Amino acid sequence: MPITYSQIYIQIVFSVKGRQNLIPGKNREELHKYITGITRKRDQKMLSIFCMPDHAHLLVGLKPNISISDLVRDIKAGSSKFITDNGWVKGKFNWQEGFGAFSYSKSQIDKVIKYILNQEAHHKKKTFKEEYIGFLRKFEIEYDEKYLFEWIE
Repeated sequence: MPITYSQIYIQIVFSVKGRQNLIPGKNREELHKYITGITRKRDQKMLSIFCMPDHAHLLVGLKPNISISDLVRDIKAGSSKFITDNGWVKGKFNWQEGFGAFSYSKSQIDKVIKYILNQEAHHKKKTFKEEYIGFLRKFEIEYDEKYLFEWIE
């Protein structure tokens, strides 16, 4: 019987609604574990994750049995409920609509993992907006700035 073989590595980037700093550092590890659990439940492999106060980076080994959009929808919905239910914010927590998804080859994985885990130091030099637009340019993705995330300047 034929079987499907694949090697798909996707970095997923998304932001807190309104780009507010709502993810407390003291809860970061718990949120990482929760999002990793959602990913595993969907039969995908979390390779790296780091949530800044206002955005998140994930590197996922993706199987072709789910679309990226469906996985991100499940991660955002589940983690939003988790953050709200745990009272980390006043009211209801939400991620912004949309996300970035960037593919990598196996030879790049170690570099991407280090990049994701080094987010705090990285953002001392570069804003999230600069970082995100840099990804779009690096991957030669055409975009209209009015449809990007809501930026807080």
